[in-house]
Amino acid sequence: MYILPVIPVFPYIFLLLRIFKSLLKIKPFTIKADPQTFVSVIVACHNEQKSLPLLLKSISKQDYQADLLEVIVVDDNSTDYTFEIASSFKEIKNIIALRNTGRGKKQAIRTGVNASSGGLIITTDADCRIGERWIRTIAAYYEEHKPDMIICPVQLEHVPGFFGKFQELEFLSLQGVTAGTCLAGEATMCNGANLSFTRKAYLNNSENLHDEINSGDDIFLLHAIKKEKGSEILWLESADALVTSSSSPTVGTFLKQRSRWISKGKAYSDQSTIILAAITFLTFLAELSTFIAGLSDHAFIPVFLTIFLLKSIPDFLILNNTSKRYKRKKLIIWFLPAQIIYPFYVMSVVCYSLISNPKQPH
Repeated sequence: MYILPVIPVFPYIFLLLRIFKSLLKIKPFTIKADPQTFVSVIVACHNEQKSLPLLLKSISKQDYQADLLEVIVVDDNSTDYTFEIASSFKEIKNIIALRNTGRGKKQAIRTGVNASSGGLIITTDADCRIGERWIRTIAAYYEEHKPDMIICPVQLEHVPGFFGKFQELEFLSLQGVTAGTCLAGEATMCNGANLSFTRKAYLNNSENLHDEINSGDDIFLLHAIKKEKGSEILWLESADALVTSSSSPTVGTFLKQRSRWISKGKAYSDQSTIILAAITFLTFLAELSTFIAGLSDHAFIPVFLTIFLLKSIPDFLILNNTSKRYKRKKLIIWFLPAQIIYPFYVMSVVCYSLISNPKQPH
């Protein structure tokens, strides 16, 4: 009886060690030739009058030929001056400001892609920060490998305090799983804050994005492309391709964001993603339930500690690898307290998503 809760941790260890093994094969990409691909950068945004100018300014400083770049800003029903800022920005040669033809980020991106001229699309968010070689690196990688989708790295900004460190650690873990599953040929996650795909691949799958669900503009596209015979989805390892995204300012906004992420899980059809999510959830459930049971029956305490220690091994390996690659090694000192809190956090998010109706922030 006492050993039963330990069973889910073994497939969890197997899957995560497989991911870690893939991460060991990562080699940073270096540009071998000047790219000549016409690129369309699409920014779907809602009430981003403060953040958008900073992003557009950084795009204007890109080390990329101005004639090979267009920036399409799609205003998703903003009530501030987002559209006016985009339409009046003069430092980018080819910039187009559009109003969303519908509502929500999925339709905003669809609006942008339909209006685009580039064969290669790059999406990012208005609150992101990018380096000067961002577009150049992605375009060069595309020309060398010609994939249908390129999953690019994202990190969270530094925020002081444990809450900020907890967000960074969790995000680094997700990035590790994102890269590892992609490198293993079974991509399960991506992030629309730094995602690239061919216009053709998007148009072929634009009707398979589950518009009835608020979130998932990125992952549903990933899963749809993945189903196409002969399609290729690659991970781009490069500090020059890295995007820095804003952290959630409060615990409330953090939980709402994560509950939106969870809410789209009911529409997943990708087998690899479903298996990984199910095994992960069962492992967290076993860890939390044995901890609670141990409060009244001390015989469960060794069971809880066994699950905790076994689960922590692959978690640490992936996080340690990813934190080194992202130059966030100092965050590892927060691993143990975050590991203790994490199962409670996961179950809180699951419960929150069940009792609430997460709505898209746009």
